[in-house]
Amino acid sequence: MFYRNLKKKFSPNKSAIILIGLLLFSGFLSAQKNDSLPTLDSANLENCIQYAIKHNPDIQNAIINEAITETTIQSKLADWFPQINFTYNLQHNFQLPTLNFNGNITHTGTENTSGANVAVTQNIFNRDVLLASRTSKDVRLSASENTEAEKINLAVQISKAFYDLILTSQQLKVTEQDIVRIEQSLKDAYYQYQAGIVDKTDYKRATISLNNARAQKKFGDESWKSKFVYLKDLMGYPLSKDFELVYDTAAMEQEVLLDTLQNMNFNQRIEIQQLETQKKLQQYNLQYYKWSFLPDVYAFGNYNLNFLNNQFSKLYSQSYPNSFAGITLSLPIFQGGKRLQQIKQAQLQISQASNDIRSFENKVNSEYQSALANYKSNLYNYYSLKENLSLANEVYDVIQLQYRSGVKAYLDVITAESDLRTAQINYYNALYQVLSSKIDVLQSLGKINY
Repeated sequence: MFYRNLKKKFSPNKSAIILIGLLLFSGFLSAQKNDSLPTLDSANLENCIQYAIKHNPDIQNAIINEAITETTIQSKLADWFPQINFTYNLQHNFQLPTLNFNGNITHTGTENTSGANVAVTQNIFNRDVLLASRTSKDVRLSASENTEAEKINLAVQISKAFYDLILTSQQLKVTEQDIVRIEQSLKDAYYQYQAGIVDKTDYKRATISLNNARAQKKFGDESWKSKFVYLKDLMGYPLSKDFELVYDTAAMEQEVLLDTLQNMNFNQRIEIQQLETQKKLQQYNLQYYKWSFLPDVYAFGNYNLNFLNNQFSKLYSQSYPNSFAGITLSLPIFQGGKRLQQIKQAQLQISQASNDIRSFENKVNSEYQSALANYKSNLYNYYSLKENLSLANEVYDVIQLQYRSGVKAYLDVITAESDLRTAQINYYNALYQVLSSKIDVLQSLGKINY
């Protein structure tokens, strides 16, 4: 009966409704948390990058990792301070220990014992603590370099996403302008058809072109939305909030130029800096293994307060203190050659680190040459397509006037419109490509820093 009532009370449909409600509520809480972030009314590229550096989850985790590294360092350095411990015990003996003394069997000890102990130790030489002290600066540096690398990569991603979004916006404007032109051409073709100057094929061709342009605009609208969501995701921006992009195409055209005669400085690359830091840490590791031939030395002191009595009520009436202090030296004599092998291993790891640096320098040089070649070719292509755009505008204007005057066929107008649209889209594609390749060159040179 109870099972039936329970089954009736929590039917599958009701359970599903409750589950969906809980999921929606948790999603609502997650959205509320995300929406609590600050928003932007408008943003240019630099604003987007700065916002991302403050709110991107990966950057925040890198900063948290720096804090974790600092706490780890401090916890290891704490071993340099005196270590003070206190212990207390209370013991009742139901049967006293038995002792054979000169052939006589006797009991020893008391029924009730208690004691309090304060022990102090101070490291004088300990290789683990010494390693923590020597490496603390470089360990902090390694954590901060990881954060810097995350920021640089994020800045590059946002820059390319921002330019890509602008490219899509410009393509949409081109399509909108194309729709306006085609609509005007459609009207001209229709009026000429009504006047009996041309047949209906011109009117139908204009309609086909208009439908294609509207389909392209719809595709562009949806593409823009997805790219905008991607940019917000990189920035760590609230999902339900939007902002307006601020950009100046004329200013972007001025940004395409780059000094192609800059000298490569490997030390400016954050990756090289990270590898150098790792090599330093490997060198400290080698020193650590060499210190294994030295003794561990620490000082200690103890104060004991003992209480002994057969009557529990009088246990603490009389104390029997004792205290002592001393120095301990611990030195392993032979470990089967383990320490020598650890030293060889550390030396080999340093050699590996040096090879990693040389290998990455070669990779950086190749990366720079490739990025520079792409930039130069994209820059030449940009200037060529910019000239094509100017020519396509002139051709379209002339043919449009000739068509209205009855000199040119409508097919020539369609061709001119197609050439103009292609020239406009190619121009903005070329602008995006040259700006994107410029970012690659700057990144390969280590010129992007945040």
